[in-house]
Amino acid sequence: MTATKKKIQFHDLHPKLESMRDEVFTGLSTHPKQLPAKYFYDQRGSALFDKITQLPEYYLTRCEISILQQYADDIARHIAPESILVEYGSGSSQKIKILLEAVQPAIYMPLDISKEHLLNSVNALATHFPDLAIHATCVDYSKPWKLPTLHDSHKPSIVGFFPGSSIGNFEPRRAIELLQRIHDAQGIGSNLLMGIDLLKDIKVLHAAYNDEQKITAQFNLNILHHINRELHGNITVDYFSHCAFFNPKHSRMEMHLTSNLDQIAHISGKAFHFRMNENIHTENSYKYSLNSFEQLVRIAGFKVDAIWSDDQQQFAIVNLHAV
Repeated sequence: MTATKKKIQFHDLHPKLESMRDEVFTGLSTHPKQLPAKYFYDQRGSALFDKITQLPEYYLTRCEISILQQYADDIARHIAPESILVEYGSGSSQKIKILLEAVQPAIYMPLDISKEHLLNSVNALATHFPDLAIHATCVDYSKPWKLPTLHDSHKPSIVGFFPGSSIGNFEPRRAIELLQRIHDAQGIGSNLLMGIDLLKDIKVLHAAYNDEQKITAQFNLNILHHINRELHGNITVDYFSHCAFFNPKHSRMEMHLTSNLDQIAHISGKAFHFRMNENIHTENSYKYSLNSFEQLVRIAGFKVDAIWSDDQQQFAIVNLHAV
């Protein structure tokens, strides 16, 4: 075993297939039908999302990376030295590299629901940071969870990193519940660096979720491929179409899969009927004003400590302090 491999520890808290089956059954039995967005992210889904982040229409990743590059040193000044850096979702290696170089934590702990994607990410990252202790944790952090116990006598401070405006995938009540779990897991006095997508021109939003190359459509449809593979389904994916639009009432982009015809599909032996033009709601992406976001996090026990944004005010990284 190489020295680099010794620096990586893997904690497998991956949810059981029964949990996925129950959630899919419940979602497809409700009216309107829905599926949890976390099931986009098998290995193929994670790879498709990486492609999305490079699309010309998808401004979010470019904006967030530019903020990190411009303000990395200032962000690091808000973080205690020799901390544990917990990343919620093992996403863009470019983002975390910038942060790791600036913050220089004692331990990096990425959390992700996709085991294959997580392992690929940390193995690649370890080549750039061979002396960094990495505790990769496969977990569904949208449900109750605890950080793995680390046997460290000096109890370093914890800073979370929740990039990509992923908090926007949760309805406000669920977002508050998740933030409260993060607050409890990290503890009072910890920090949480969070990327949030700000309200903007609807045309910009529409283009970002309906790209010309149709990569987002493939990503959306991949949730059906994932269900077919893991839950022995026979859904004909070609019988569904991608649909994304802005819902002004809820200040969010919505993604749906639309059934192109009346059809019946079976999942783990259970039959589901889809009417022609019926939608399956697969994802929300809430867009915030700084004021509405501050109100949201305050309920969960955080206060806004610092805000960094791009020049066009499209995106922001916010440092939250657990009180």
